[in-house]
Amino acid sequence: MTWLVTGAGGMLARDLLLRLAEAGEAAVGVDRAALDITDEDAVRAVFDDHRPDVVVNCAAWTGVDDAETAEQAALRVNGEGPRHLAALCAKSGARLLHLSTDYVFAGDATTPYRETDRPDPRSAYGRGKLAGEHAVLDLLPGDGYVVRTAWLYGAGGRSFVRTMIRLERERDTVDVVGDQYGQPTWTADLAGKLVALGTGGAPAGVYHGTSAGQASWYDLAREVFRLLGADPDRVRRVPTSAVPRPAPRPAYGVLAHDGWAAAGIEPIRDWRQALAAAFPALRNLS
Repeated sequence: MTWLVTGAGGMLARDLLLRLAEAGEAAVGVDRAALDITDEDAVRAVFDDHRPDVVVNCAAWTGVDDAETAEQAALRVNGEGPRHLAALCAKSGARLLHLSTDYVFAGDATTPYRETDRPDPRSAYGRGKLAGEHAVLDLLPGDGYVVRTAWLYGAGGRSFVRTMIRLERERDTVDVVGDQYGQPTWTADLAGKLVALGTGGAPAGVYHGTSAGQASWYDLAREVFRLLGADPDRVRRVPTSAVPRPAPRPAYGVLAHDGWAAAGIEPIRDWRQALAAAFPALRNLS
C-alpha cells in the first residue's frame, strides 16, 4: 500500500511520515513546491506518478487572520484543493484522510462538539475549511475521512508550546488569554491515529483528532512553565479582548471523540500526559 502525504513540509506531515516509516508503510511526501493542490492538472500528475492507495491532505492555508482579507485565496486552498484530491481519489479508488479544524464550529458551546453537530463557522478560515469537508464527504462517501484537529504542537514546526518555552527564558511574566478553551494536541499522537484510520477498517466519515480533556491557553502556558521547573504564577491571565485579532477565535473549541470508539480505535490520550511525553524533545528544540 502506498501513501501520499500533501503539505509534507508541515509539522503534522513530518510526524506522520515518521510514523509511516516506523510502520513499514511506503509513503511519499510532497510539499507545496512539489504540489499545489489548487492546480488540478498538477494533482492529476502526482496521482499518475505515485498511484497512492491512501492520501492524507495536510496541505492548508493556515493564516487564520490573513483569510479575513483574502477569503477567496484561502478558499482555493482549503476548499477547492481538497475537492481536486477527492475527485482523483474517487476516480482511482484511493482513500482520502483530510485534516480540518474546530473553527468549523461557532465556538459558543458549553459542552464538547460531537462529530454530528451542525457546523457554523464564524471566520473566513472556518468557512473555507468547511467547504473542504463538504467536498471530501460528498465525493467520497465510502472512502473519505475528515479529521478535525486543533491546538497542534510538535517538534517539526512553530507552536504555542514552543513559544512559551522560549518566552519563559526571555521574560519575567507572560500575558496569556484565559477565556478560550480547546485541546492541546501533540502531532505525534495525531499521526498515530491517522495511520490507524488509513490501515484499518474504520468507517468513512468525521473524526475528532484532538487530545482528551480541555484547557485554556492560560492553562497550557502554566503547564509548560511547570514542566520547565519555572513558577506558573509568572503566567498572567488576560481576556480575549486584550489581544484583538482580525478573525474571531472560538471561545470554546473542545471536541468530543465518539467517532473513535465507534471505529474501535482508542481516542488520543489526555493533553497533560501527551505534553509531558513530548516535552523533553520540545525543550531541546526551543
